[in-house]
Amino acid sequence: MPSNKTSQVFFYTYVLRSLKDGYAYVGYTNNLKERLEKHWKGESFATRPRRPFKLIYFEACLDEQDAKQREKYLKTNQGARLLKRMLKEYFYFNQ
Repeated sequence: MPSNKTSQVFFYTYVLRSLKDGYAYVGYTNNLKERLEKHWKGESFATRPRRPFKLIYFEACLDEQDAKQREKYLKTNQGARLLKRMLKEYFYFNQ
């Protein structure tokens, strides 16, 4: 009898906050755990000088294009304002 189990692939949009200078980095990936390890080890050119980081937000999408578009949006001024509103409590207590 065939199995109905299928492995679902998610694409993640995530936000890291530098514990060094407060910088917020937005990215996307299909393997969040592996990508975070690369950031923490300094294997990402864009974030290496701002280590260490803390993951402060992520969301999952079923489609890669959706995750890319969300990343692109969160990098705009309007998207940054949305993040600040969504994470208002985090930023209030972690200044």
